[in-house]
Amino acid sequence: MTERTRATGPAAGGAPPEDRATALTLMGACRPRQWLKNLLVLAAPAAAGALTRPEALLTCAAVFALFCVAASGTYLLNDVHDAHRDRAHPRKRHRPVASGALPVPVAVTTGVLFCAAAPLASLPLGNLPLSALIAGYVLLTLVYTRHLRDVVVCDLVAVAACHVLRAVAGGVAVGVPLTSWFVIVVSLAALLVVVGKREAELRARGSADAVRPTLRGYTTAYLAQTRTMASGAMIVTYCLWALEQGEGPRTLFHAVSIVPFIMFVLRYNLLVDRGVGEEPEDIALRDRPLQLVLGALVVLVGLGIYL
Repeated sequence: MTERTRATGPAAGGAPPEDRATALTLMGACRPRQWLKNLLVLAAPAAAGALTRPEALLTCAAVFALFCVAASGTYLLNDVHDAHRDRAHPRKRHRPVASGALPVPVAVTTGVLFCAAAPLASLPLGNLPLSALIAGYVLLTLVYTRHLRDVVVCDLVAVAACHVLRAVAGGVAVGVPLTSWFVIVVSLAALLVVVGKREAELRARGSADAVRPTLRGYTTAYLAQTRTMASGAMIVTYCLWALEQGEGPRTLFHAVSIVPFIMFVLRYNLLVDRGVGEEPEDIALRDRPLQLVLGALVVLVGLGIYL
């Protein structure tokens, strides 16, 4: 064996190049950019003022990781189920499973393992309601992939419910009460994001060319009306909550937070009208005005809660 062969063999570089390539492709198929949604587990503990406790932060970090594993498993199984549809989509056809870069057996095996591992891994935390919520999230996502995604309106509610389950799980994990205000605002915000995503998809391709079957059952007017309804109800609910937060300096911070909150909703709706809401996580990562008003909102609410 020559020196060149010895230097490039499996022993010299660890795992064979093809294994490393498969691992990287698998990581991409887990959609790490979409793990941003799992930060919703921080919402209830943050609103309850619990994030100053180290144990609460550690618990939230663990729940975040569990939801990342669960979500990755469902993404993999979803990509296998939708591979034939994704190949007809201008962007999704580049996904690892649809493009053939990731073998289907690898995606299925990993997806099943991840979906089973997330609820089981939560059991050592000793919080059965939390384990039930994670299992419910996995089950709802799988049912959505198999059936609900093709049922008009039900697809909107199912995806929104997945977001709400994340937020509820964070509160259950830390043991903070979930107020009606919190549940209503989170539910309406989740519905707003999901409806905006569908509307952007419909605006981008039209119902005749839609790869997603349910888009043929919607109109842009209906989705825009639903988005307006969710936005208005969410603003009213948030204002009522913000103006009922006692007296003193904290009340002022909560009251002033109404301004960036409304600006956030208005900015998001503008972006959807422009047709760029198809990937909500991309909006959050790339749109600077949205980031600025969201940052102002977080600072003001944080001061109102933790000051």
